[in-house]
Amino acid sequence: MRAVVQRVSKANVLSEGIESGKIEEGLVVLLGVEENDTEKDVEYIADKTANMRIFKDSEDKMNLSVKDINGSVLAISQFTLLGDCRHGRRPSFSNAGKPEMANELYMKYMDCLTKKYGLHVESGVFRTSMTVNICNEGPVTIMLDSKKTF
Repeated sequence: MRAVVQRVSKANVLSEGIESGKIEEGLVVLLGVEENDTEKDVEYIADKTANMRIFKDSEDKMNLSVKDINGSVLAISQFTLLGDCRHGRRPSFSNAGKPEMANELYMKYMDCLTKKYGLHVESGVFRTSMTVNICNEGPVTIMLDSKKTF
């Protein structure tokens, strides 16, 4: 499972022209599910998302998590994070999870953030064309991989 996590002052997502999610201060998480991912991968990425200290404290140091600032998460499913461009010029998505399995783990990720970590979560709409508007603060962008490949 891969995630691109961005610290934002605000963000929203439009699915086929209709707003499906909107947050103020918090995180936008672009989430890609691989074919061999399990709930263990969900738990790893959710824990990192909820507890990663990338918000500034009173001394202007990145010491606070999204939980600490009572922020929100806008979670967007994005299979293209699994694109493999090592060979040729057209990305291969053969490692991306099949839609039914990927959606199930995407939903479990959001559920884990809500139930285990008490976060407010908004989302895009799985398998639709989306427009994501992000006001990245910092900018701060962190890449996570549950297989710890980077």
